[in-house]
Amino acid sequence: MFPYDEAKHEAVIRCSICTGEQVAGFRSREDGSFVGVMVIQSEKDLENFKRLYRVDDVKKIY
Repeated sequence: MFPYDEAKHEAVIRCSICTGEQVAGFRSREDGSFVGVMVIQSEKDLENFKRLYRVDDVKKIY
């Protein structure tokens, strides 16, 4: 499990414009680097991600 720290990371879903693939993970607030932790294929996957990491708001980035 990724050591999520809200002060250092932002929960995001990285979406591919070409393939539509969605990966939930965390973007560093310091340098913008992304660490993917879970492929999102359904609303249930997104809810699991939110529950697992205790986040309410997940922004999509492209």
